[in-house]
Amino acid sequence: MTKFQLKNFFKAAYEIILVFLQFFIISLHFFQWALIPQKQIIQVSPFSYLMGILIIIISFIIMLVAIKDLGRNLSPFPRPINNSNLVTKGIYQFTRHPMYYSLIFISLGFFITKLSIYYLFLSISLVLIIKFKIALEEQYLKNKFKNYLLYKNEVKY
Repeated sequence: MTKFQLKNFFKAAYEIILVFLQFFIISLHFFQWALIPQKQIIQVSPFSYLMGILIIIISFIIMLVAIKDLGRNLSPFPRPINNSNLVTKGIYQFTRHPMYYSLIFISLGFFITKLSIYYLFLSISLVLIIKFKIALEEQYLKNKFKNYLLYKNEVKY
């Protein structure tokens, strides 16, 4: 295996690991593991519970809009699919990564409804994974689309 092939192999493995970890952490939001303590930081109030649910619902709606706006360009991987286009319309004229941010806010909504260390850990973990995934995706987008840097300067987040 040449140095170039090895570099591409590790880059592809890194992408797959990021996607796997993202989906794994998202799935952990829906399971109660007996081995992991679910200790609450503070008592959940009806207000905080409703705020968490509202954040989840709004974030889920934003994610659906982002999926619709991406259309055939949708992929769970940071590397753009072949024959894809740079989407800058719809919700993408306000934010460059609405699906990722929606996932983060959904996770934070879960944390707010539970106020437990477990969900805080999941939210922080998801933020870190998505941060790495965004950095990698932006590299690919910059290399694939000539106008990506202009778009990035116009749409800050």
